Amino acid sequence: MTAMPPLAAIRVFETVARHGNFSRAAAELNMTQSAVSYQIKLLESFVGAPLFVRQARGVALTEKGETIAPTVQRALGDLAQSFRLVREESNSVLVISTMQTIAGIWLAPRLGGFQLLHPEFALRIDISGQQVDLDRDGVDVVIRSGKGNWPGLTSHFLLSQTFTPVCSPHYIAREGRPATPSDIPNHVLIDRKDIWWPIWFETAGLDRNATITRTSIDVDTQQMAAILAVSGSGIALVSPAFVKDDLSSGRLIQLFDVMAMSGSNYYLAYSEARRNTPKIRAFREWILKEAGTG
Repeated sequence: MTAMPPLAAIRVFETVARHGNFSRAAAELNMTQSAVSYQIKLLESFVGAPLFVRQARGVALTEKGETIAPTVQRALGDLAQSFRLVREESNSVLVISTMQTIAGIWLAPRLGGFQLLHPEFALRIDISGQQVDLDRDGVDVVIRSGKGNWPGLTSHFLLSQTFTPVCSPHYIAREGRPATPSDIPNHVLIDRKDIWWPIWFETAGLDRNATITRTSIDVDTQQMAAILAVSGSGIALVSPAFVKDDLSSGRLIQLFDVMAMSGSNYYLAYSEARRNTPKIRAFREWILKEAGTG
């Protein structure tokens, strides 16, 4: 890399050149006059020639000073503009990292309400099944499942991770309604490899390794399982909070009162150091109210 003089000396040079006076430059920069003189001497040593000549009421640029002053002023102006734009974007764009299921089923339908309340903030949703590093990945808040005890993060409980079998009236019309939980393994289960099925079987008083006799459609998310259940494709194991509208409208039917828990819940989390950042504070207050936990 081409050798560069210290940035501090360049900034001092631009200020002195603009004011034509060491004392006024020192006042703007909150430096002593001797500190300003020292930085100018560093820069002149780097250039190998004087940059200012003293006059009765201040200083004037030398020929070499006149040569570099416009370039320095433009460069510092460009730097200031770039940082200002980045800072404005950082302050006005809220980046939310979450999982596909909670984003698609629960969060996305509600986000319009947040934007109506806070039009000053733009939103960017990062869909990821992986744990993110908030600082490294430029993320403001995360919504994740777990115990809510992540080091360095403040977390707030949002939703219980409970689950129960549901299906559509179309499925019941075609296959019949299971009379008891013990009938479930003999039905078409959406994503029968889901690790939640053994937990639900055990909660319902069945063998957690109950034999599932029918073929199924394997999916990756609760969102897809719920969509398939609404279409009549089979019985899905989902969190009732995620399909509240489908249950209230009758598009889905909860088959039994048996609710199982995975041991984890859904939480909002963010860096402890940024808890009072306006965009994070606004989102926290809004989402806790939406979840009924605020």
